[in-house]
Amino acid sequence: MARPSHLQVDLPALISNYQWACQLAPQSNTMAIIKADAYGHGAVACARALDAYAPAFGVACIEEALQLRQAGISKPILLLEGAFTDDEVITAGENNFWLMVEDPWQVDAIVNAKLPKPVSVWVKIDTGMHRLGLAPFRLPELMAKLQNSPNVAPGMLMASHFACADELNNNFTQQQIQCFHANLPSSDMPFSLANSAAIMAWPEAHGTWNRAGFMLYGNTPLDGEHSSNQGLTPVMSLHSAVISLRQIPTGAAVGYGQAWTAQRDSLVATVAMGYGDGYPRHAGTGTPLIINGQRATLIGRVSMDMVTVDVTDIAGVDVGSPVCFWGADLSANEVARHIGTIGYELITRVGQRLPKIYI
Repeated sequence: MARPSHLQVDLPALISNYQWACQLAPQSNTMAIIKADAYGHGAVACARALDAYAPAFGVACIEEALQLRQAGISKPILLLEGAFTDDEVITAGENNFWLMVEDPWQVDAIVNAKLPKPVSVWVKIDTGMHRLGLAPFRLPELMAKLQNSPNVAPGMLMASHFACADELNNNFTQQQIQCFHANLPSSDMPFSLANSAAIMAWPEAHGTWNRAGFMLYGNTPLDGEHSSNQGLTPVMSLHSAVISLRQIPTGAAVGYGQAWTAQRDSLVATVAMGYGDGYPRHAGTGTPLIINGQRATLIGRVSMDMVTVDVTDIAGVDVGSPVCFWGADLSANEVARHIGTIGYELITRVGQRLPKIYI
């Protein structure tokens, strides 16, 4: 009998979320971002599910892009951080990978490469996040290099990335939009600004291309209530089952470090899930989950392979009772708030040990 811990991935929900992103920005092309193994959901399966809908995909690195090519995905794939070495520029040219250019050395690597054919280039401007992107004052010089190179395909696109688009009341997004348009070489150039948060809440940022990432997986990136949240359906649900039950007397402690002590006679369930599966070790007492269809909370420390749950007030719990750590009835964002992190981290850190079941 197999260990009951597993990940369930709802591919129709993924498609629905992608279509919602398109509906929110009907004048834009919407790229599906499937970096980090599709945010933990399985890049190949998600790309195949979206292949009939998305005109292009985005990944973080060339290894992720090559994995998709080997799986038969033929759509254009954008390397969101560009090439990391000179030879990756050649690999991009051979495989129809689009290259983000965010540093002057990448400009030189493209211009000096011996390519089988020109590559499509996205030029990232640093509009204030100060993580990646060309400094605006260097744009004229570097753009001229690219525009005069036979290695660059026609139709270069300008891009940037938002620092605070998830914060609905932060006007820094407006400042970044203004900075971006003030530094466009020409007003009619194709551009891409909008990540998931901007697709959902900043329509003035919608461009030739939008980049839908976190929202594809059914969780809102926004820090508050917004009408666009209603179109999202969680794609991932994390499941396991009770593997043991025990009665704990008042004053007895549970788990490593005796981190939780019973304040009454209690019924404690042990569940097969731990930090070895990617469930956060720092999830503490009070973190919510669903057991037997009812809300419950973790107690004590998360172990490598197990967690413990106070089920004293939960009816009908037995060995084998189903447990859901997040999903349709308990969002990853809500769990993350209890743990002091974000939903992005929860869904991307789920370990390879867990089998994925695709719906």
